Amino acid sequence: MPTGRALHYVFRIADRKKSAYFYREILGMKFLRHEEFQEACGATCNGPYDGRWSKEMVGYGSEDTHFVIELTYNYGVKSYEMGNDFQGITIFSKSAFNNVKTKNWPVVSQEGAFVKIACPDGYFFYIHDVDVSGDPVQMWSLSVTNLQKSIEYWNDLLEMPLMEKKDNYAVLCYKDSPNKCALRLVEIEEKINRGTYFGRTAFSCPAAEQEGLQAKMEAAKQTILVPYIRLDTPGKQTVSVIILADPDGHEICFVEDEGFRKLSQIDPTAEEELDKAMANDHSRD
Repeated sequence: MPTGRALHYVFRIADRKKSAYFYREILGMKFLRHEEFQEACGATCNGPYDGRWSKEMVGYGSEDTHFVIELTYNYGVKSYEMGNDFQGITIFSKSAFNNVKTKNWPVVSQEGAFVKIACPDGYFFYIHDVDVSGDPVQMWSLSVTNLQKSIEYWNDLLEMPLMEKKDNYAVLCYKDSPNKCALRLVEIEEKINRGTYFGRTAFSCPAAEQEGLQAKMEAAKQTILVPYIRLDTPGKQTVSVIILADPDGHEICFVEDEGFRKLSQIDPTAEEELDKAMANDHSRD
């Protein structure tokens, strides 16, 4: 049974330069790691694409204490189709709110002291004009078609504690996650369309629990997209992962906590390496 720790959500991006500006200059995040891959990921981290790709981890601090965003970039892929599966990320940050205003970033809507904005690839962010202690990233939200069925999956099978439940949404959070970032499940009336932008939620759990988790999901006849597998990151740590899918097809990665803590250490050269990769990238020409 997973002792879960929330890690990150995976976005697929089409233009690294525009994304780099947004996360640096508007949200005020830092690039924590930059990794280049010559072949597709064995756990489909970069989606159904076979060629060269890169991964950038961006956030307000280390994944040991913060919920961050993984940006996957497939060289030569210039656009993706946005679906309705991802609702948005909630951030409490006065400086990010101020950046939206002073740098004239387009606002989708505003209600009081928070604004709804979209990144260059269309993912929504809800920025509140307030600061909090710890991680500014407070919540990520996913669309579901049957709230009760989703609660049974996330709360009963994955044992993610239920913090709040209303008629059309529920909030869950692994209490042992240092960042305390919560998952919000929002029931919608239309069918889930994941498009080609669709992402993935990542958690860590002790390596000793991974195979038991897989056996539990097999016994419950749940979808396992990628059974237990060991993944290499060139020049870095090898980790084991299991990729699941919930009733609406949302992908969920459980990575071994011990190896991931070593893999996820902040690389002080990440910003420089990303800038170098962008300067040398002519795949969009």
